[in-house]
Amino acid sequence: MLNKSWIYVVLTSLFELVWVYGFNTASEWWHWVLILCVIPFDLHFLAKACENLPTGTVYAIFAAAGTVGTALMDVFLFDRQLTTGKILFMIVIVAGVVGLKLSDEQQTEGVTN
Repeated sequence: MLNKSWIYVVLTSLFELVWVYGFNTASEWWHWVLILCVIPFDLHFLAKACENLPTGTVYAIFAAAGTVGTALMDVFLFDRQLTTGKILFMIVIVAGVVGLKLSDEQQTEGVTN
């Protein structure tokens, strides 16, 4: 059950990037319809992930994947510059998410022992 929840985390993160990409590129009405169709799936996967994982961890990963993914999308798809500052702060975000996940594991171990 736990592994399936992590798949939901990956799916919600990917769907978030899809609709954010759509916000940058949509130019026709049907593009916006597609975006509006993707957002409920994104939120559904987010809710499913939260059923068996700590909500704080899920949301932190969701937000970090969205932030880092969007920054990388800017660089690789929209020819924006990747600066040292962007790299540094993406590392800080990822380190924060890893730290949050590790602290959740320590908290869980403390409850079960």
